[in-house]
Amino acid sequence: MTNSQWYTPIEKLKPFVYKISTPQVGGTGFQMMYSKSKKFCGIATAYHVIAHAHEWEEPIKITHFNSQKTLILKTPDRVIIPYPDKDLAFILFPKNDLPVNQDVPEIVPPQKTLKQGVEIGWCGFPAIAPNESCFFAGYISCCLDNQYSYLVDGVAINGVSGGPAFFKSDSGEPVICGVVTAYIPNRATGEVLPGVCVVTSIEPYQNMLAGLKNLEDAGKKAEEVKKQTLSAVVPPIDNKKKEIGK
Repeated sequence: MTNSQWYTPIEKLKPFVYKISTPQVGGTGFQMMYSKSKKFCGIATAYHVIAHAHEWEEPIKITHFNSQKTLILKTPDRVIIPYPDKDLAFILFPKNDLPVNQDVPEIVPPQKTLKQGVEIGWCGFPAIAPNESCFFAGYISCCLDNQYSYLVDGVAINGVSGGPAFFKSDSGEPVICGVVTAYIPNRATGEVLPGVCVVTSIEPYQNMLAGLKNLEDAGKKAEEVKKQTLSAVVPPIDNKKKEIGK
């Protein structure tokens, strides 16, 4: 019997999910922008997934999960805007013949965070089943305002890094709340015990991505980021953020 509680938002999110492969590692990404006029799109992922390929100008293969269509992005074909300190990266490229969606999933509005105890889900391609989009779920343990991230009582396996973390709205729509960037096991006793998943918010970068006019513009932004510290890019924390209960 199908549990429709999570089934609907999972199915609605799948068209935006991509498998990311490099010569070294594999991970997950998801579409979070599309320019209809310039026909280029942007995928969010964890920086460590593409770090080596980016620094050494190696190809990055992206696979659209629903259609299984792939695109190999070489250095001239892409622009990467990296934020290593937050373990985030945004890959921008021409859509070519990928079945890119013109609409993107809803994202948590700026200056709002999720409350403790809110259940969220995330998906990705774990190393133990690299060709399957697997679903995970857990509860918000706390919000680290100074790091724009959440600690979540749940599991993240190698390959799931870069995947979308989301909650379900009252209407059953998926609402993106961040990117899966790490899993921190509990080693306090010397043993490796269950720990917490780290979900990093993309809120500080939403306006930047929405304001990009074309790939040349994105390239200029990437150069700016190289020359600045992350603290100069991320806006000051607003301690008056409103919490979202669902």
